[in-house]
Amino acid sequence: MVRYPPTPHGHVFNIVSPKMRNLVVVSTVTQVDAGQQEEMVSSATEDGDGWASWLHDTRLHLTRSGVDWVLHVRNSNEEPPGPLQAFNLSKPIWTDGLSQNELMQTLRHLWLTKLALIHEIKFSYGPGVGRPGPVDDWQKAQEGAQQPPSGDNVVSTDEGGTFGSGFDPSEWL
Repeated sequence: MVRYPPTPHGHVFNIVSPKMRNLVVVSTVTQVDAGQQEEMVSSATEDGDGWASWLHDTRLHLTRSGVDWVLHVRNSNEEPPGPLQAFNLSKPIWTDGLSQNELMQTLRHLWLTKLALIHEIKFSYGPGVGRPGPVDDWQKAQEGAQQPPSGDNVVSTDEGGTFGSGFDPSEWL
């Protein structure tokens, strides 16, 4: 883990090298503030189309940014989905292009993309209450790890636009 920018208020980034792959992945995860999540729920209730548009624009912004991303949105298969609970941003660097400059530029690019989304959330949904909100996906993953696998396999048809959600951390060093 590294902090970028390298100040006491810098953001934490993970740098991992997946097993049997010629690359490193730089990533960062951010939980959305509980107060901002409450504002998102209110917004979705009062103006479902406005909320859907904000979420759509956020996905487009992240896609255009050139980073891999995953949005953790509660009830993403329901209408209206929401709130945004967390987001993961990552970018691979293949080892044949790995240099100090490339690593630092990747950290900077991810940091600026993360800041843009943080500022957009604050602008649209207020400053929050100063504590992270829940992330249903993470709670389900913890509960699922303790339960035996079910015989019923369900295929999710959510094409909500997340990219990079297929990374399996067990394949990483």
